[in-house]
Amino acid sequence: MSERPILDPSVVRWSVPPDEIGDRPVLLLLHGYAADEHDLFGLVPYLPDGFAIASVRAPLTPPWPTPGASWYPIEGLNGRDPAAITLAAESLLAWIADHLGDRPVGLLGFSQGGAVAVQTLRVAPDAVEFAVVLAGYAAGGELPGDAVLAARRPPVFWGRGSRDDVIPPHLIDMTAQWLPLHSELTGRVYPGLTHSVSEDELADVRAFLDARLTNRPVSREG
Repeated sequence: MSERPILDPSVVRWSVPPDEIGDRPVLLLLHGYAADEHDLFGLVPYLPDGFAIASVRAPLTPPWPTPGASWYPIEGLNGRDPAAITLAAESLLAWIADHLGDRPVGLLGFSQGGAVAVQTLRVAPDAVEFAVVLAGYAAGGELPGDAVLAARRPPVFWGRGSRDDVIPPHLIDMTAQWLPLHSELTGRVYPGLTHSVSEDELADVRAFLDARLTNRPVSREG
């Protein structure tokens, strides 16, 4: 397997300067395939300002002529290797440890970024408090953190469009079975929506994130 890639800290977009975060929790935005740190940053006005928001760039470069960056390689619609998604999650966790320390962290990922958000919860259940998964999925296989998630059931929002034909149906079916067993799931299917995000979905995401601010634990141990 390849070595763990490294996230570039110089290409992170912040809603506030890092030295002005104060005691706010951090929400990390994880873009999809062939995008970059600018892609999801346009969502910031729709998200609660109780979070300090950071949009990071995935560490890999897709094959030419595909633009942007990627979290893991995709070789055809069925070429999504869970081990590569785990490497991406480990890369994100290393960045969190280096740049955020013990701050409370939540994840919001679209497509590939959503898959990495779920995998990050699985790799290190204590490092992330919740995840928002938009048009993403849970990778297959088993990880040591799965049992912890099944017992702890962290909050997860999973939204997808009824006309999304990008994520293979077998991954959608598996995710629909896996997430309710390993999280406190808020799930929504948006009629007519393709592989994208709608205003209705953003309103639901806002409500989910507002609830996370209201119900913040006192500490990581709490």
